[in-house]
Amino acid sequence: MPLHDQSVSKTSTSLSSPSSSSHTVLMGQILGCMKVDQSTVAIKENFGKFDDILDAGCHCVPWCIGSSVVGVLSLRVQQLNIRCDTKSLDNVFVNVEASVQYRAVYGKAKDAFYKLTNPREQIQAYVFDVVRATVPKMSLDDVFEHKGEIAKAVADELEKAMTIYGFEIVQTLIVDIIPDIMVKRAMNEINAAARLRIAAQEKAEAEKILQIKHAEAEAESKHLSGLGVARQRQAIVDGLRESVLNFSQNVPGASAKDVMDMVLVTEYFDTMRDIGASAKSSSVFIPHGPGAVLDVAEQIRNGIFQGEAAALSM
Repeated sequence: MPLHDQSVSKTSTSLSSPSSSSHTVLMGQILGCMKVDQSTVAIKENFGKFDDILDAGCHCVPWCIGSSVVGVLSLRVQQLNIRCDTKSLDNVFVNVEASVQYRAVYGKAKDAFYKLTNPREQIQAYVFDVVRATVPKMSLDDVFEHKGEIAKAVADELEKAMTIYGFEIVQTLIVDIIPDIMVKRAMNEINAAARLRIAAQEKAEAEKILQIKHAEAEAESKHLSGLGVARQRQAIVDGLRESVLNFSQNVPGASAKDVMDMVLVTEYFDTMRDIGASAKSSSVFIPHGPGAVLDVAEQIRNGIFQGEAAALSM
């Protein structure tokens, strides 16, 4: 009796084995004995009425007194893969793939053989019913996050329904959830946009830190530059003071003011020379004449005194 996908069906002449085995079993029944393979049981009838469950091994089945083996039942764990189309709470159509592992219970082999014509179709119907009752209550994201709850609901319903038929549900798994291709593409785009937004925020934060550090560095640089200028001016003032005192001591009749005027005028002409010698200088208009020189000296002197006062106050 060939079995389709290892499901149970009945026949009066053959077993679930290849053609050569069927001939062997048929010959065994003609001779009044037969062999039952490991992990299977045979169903024995006497004049069409259930008589016994035959375990693995060799058994005497005298056909002459009405005994016969009408079929075998596998006790191995079998797997049924089911794909169910349904939709989620947010109206997204998805394909839910479930895998149900089940087996016939040895102590209920009679029920498993006689009560169901096709147990695989029965299991599939229960899976469809539970999945299509559970998934529409969840959003698509929840379906992905709580697929274990869907599997548990399917397992509980199958266990309750199939136990009375002599079958045990070993495991129920939700192996895949496949939304429509357009929905999948949209989900990927949403994820990509969110990651780009995070990247832009991180980049802006990094630029902010760079600007803050640049401003801090510039402020520190200006502070140090101001200290350097102040020290430079202090050194100039100290040098001029020492020069004036030395000149006044070595040249009789020269006052400190005369010496200072001479030094300032000298500095003035040195500055004019430097400006004229520079290739990158632009036009500079400075009042020039005998009277203007004294005025320039007075302005330079005032500037140096102000710089000295500022340096001393720091």
